[in-house]
Amino acid sequence: MRTFWQGLAVITFVTLSGGQVLAAAAEGGGAARGPTPRPTLFFEETWQPAKPGENPISQDYVANKALELKLYGPKHEELAVTGIGVGDAGYDANPIHTWSGLCGAGCTFALRHKDSYADLSGTARIMVQSKTSGLHKIQPFVKLADGNTYVGDTDLGQTYDFLFEEFPLKQVRWIAFDAETGMTKGNLLESIDLSKVDEIGFTDLQPGAGHGAGGWSDVAVIRVYAKAVPR
Repeated sequence: MRTFWQGLAVITFVTLSGGQVLAAAAEGGGAARGPTPRPTLFFEETWQPAKPGENPISQDYVANKALELKLYGPKHEELAVTGIGVGDAGYDANPIHTWSGLCGAGCTFALRHKDSYADLSGTARIMVQSKTSGLHKIQPFVKLADGNTYVGDTDLGQTYDFLFEEFPLKQVRWIAFDAETGMTKGNLLESIDLSKVDEIGFTDLQPGAGHGAGGWSDVAVIRVYAKAVPR
């Protein structure tokens, strides 16, 4: 049976412990922390009409003035842009987009922010609106500040419509990529340092099959959610 003095000792211990916890919280050592905020929009690209019809893609079609277009891989000069501008009838079904039907395997485009690197670590994510034909898929491409280039193992694209897909970068595994030849090298890596990414884009590792159904990929709107790192 607990004595008066034993009960008093328990009360004293609890009181002191509570005071110590409060003191630690006041000093910041034991303060509760909420979830890390998600990165906000780093950039969006929607493309813009420069000429009617289907034309080789160029900087003229980049709607975001803070971005520079980069092209890599076999027959990258054949990467085209086509579609309907925002506000025009039929835009939802056929937005302005890249088209890889005349490209070689590994044809790649990327966007480089003029003022900032992107920190794609942590909870960074990318949203892309795309459409593909046949068994074609698009895969994320990055060029790091040190010049190394990689392709991710996330396959995107569906054949029925221009739909949005979103993926977190932390779930992607990467493989070294020779951007000039459009070929992967080595094995998939468990991780790479994404804290300072120079360029972000997409590649199609299959060659285009020309016009008509069967073998191409389209990329319309791109949204990158990441922290900006000054250059």
